[in-house]
Amino acid sequence: MASSPKRIADAASWYCAVVLLGLILLASIRENSVADEPVRGNQFFARPCDEIYVVGEGETLHTISDKCGDPYIVERNPHIQDPDDVFPGLVIKILPPTPGSY
Repeated sequence: MASSPKRIADAASWYCAVVLLGLILLASIRENSVADEPVRGNQFFARPCDEIYVVGEGETLHTISDKCGDPYIVERNPHIQDPDDVFPGLVIKILPPTPGSY
């Protein structure tokens, strides 16, 4: 009788270890299947851009304007002196288009 609780504890430990290993493998598979593009918080909503936008690597004002639908980025951001001098990490204001303005 004394070995019965020990067997139950051993079985429970093995069960927990197998479940934990399965979860780790599942997370690894899901992580490898995600696209290389970084996930930004605004991708979870229907709008393509938030009002405050942080420029990413390789982006230009033209690509941001196309993506966000705001052709007046330079006019709304007086801190941008030269439209060609955009760098990763630059914070800009975007006014997403309203429904019906397409």
